[in-house]
Amino acid sequence: MRELAETARQWVAEGRVAFLARPVTEQGFGPRDPTGAVLVDARGECAGALYRGVFDAELVAEAAALGAGGGARVCEVSVGAGEATGAKLTCGGQAEVLLQPLSAVPAEWWELLGSGAGVALVTRLNEGADAAVSEVVRAGDVPADDAGRRAGELLETRRPGRDALYGGSGLVLVEAYPSAPYVVIGGGGELAEVIGAQAALLGWESVTVESAGEAEKVLGQHRDAACLVLLSHEPDFDVPSLRTALALGIPYVGALGSRRTTARRREGLAAAGVGEAELARVHGPIGLDLGARTPAETALAICAEILGVLGGRDARGLRDSDGPLR
Repeated sequence: MRELAETARQWVAEGRVAFLARPVTEQGFGPRDPTGAVLVDARGECAGALYRGVFDAELVAEAAALGAGGGARVCEVSVGAGEATGAKLTCGGQAEVLLQPLSAVPAEWWELLGSGAGVALVTRLNEGADAAVSEVVRAGDVPADDAGRRAGELLETRRPGRDALYGGSGLVLVEAYPSAPYVVIGGGGELAEVIGAQAALLGWESVTVESAGEAEKVLGQHRDAACLVLLSHEPDFDVPSLRTALALGIPYVGALGSRRTTARRREGLAAAGVGEAELARVHGPIGLDLGARTPAETALAICAEILGVLGGRDARGLRDSDGPLR
């Protein structure tokens, strides 16, 4: 949905009769973009992507029927196996799609999305679904209710997601868009370049730093989204950088190296006053145990481990194996 921010602001400024459409519930379709959404105006223009456009014509018709002054509507849509193949979807499925007047979406939502900030939108629908009231929840906000708590939980995963909550007053749609992971690569070279390329494929940002001082500065500037991937084997670079990342509470801290190098770093961190609980947060040796050999395979193993850690998944890393590194 982030890519819709500028278009949404433009359409609002133009006074267009338009709607924001996104799924409330869905079943089937196979792997799909959890951030899928589309802007639809009453004249038939669409912006964004939802199920590869298979329902765009239906959503346009619904938008035209609602017209100016129309309220929100939940539309039931479905696609069979044949249509799914034609649309290049993995498989067919069914969904309930909320069309909400663009004018009812807080301007703050689009501003924060456009800036790349971590933010969630909580939308409350009454039982008739003819009204939908949305409020913005920022990362770190104190939750006021179950929806606010769920928004905070989704933001903490550092991965976009949606959830539908049902209560006595109706349906609540929670949509979370955390800041994209910002991979801080300590040390240059071919592997650093390939890790940056792999991160870009995932929609993440990355930067390479060449000293402990530079790492400290960048980690501090991107504290909420940073992940440290340390490649340097220099004690005056790796130990201070790891210590800084742990002190800042960076959610993923990893360091490339042999078990001997890993032990040396642990000793250095312990001597610097880092406790056992914090030492256990360091993923070293770094990466999932995929048997990676080439730089590209190693970059994949590292980024996969970052993805698992940020998502709270218990994927097996090299740190948790005791066999030879190969």
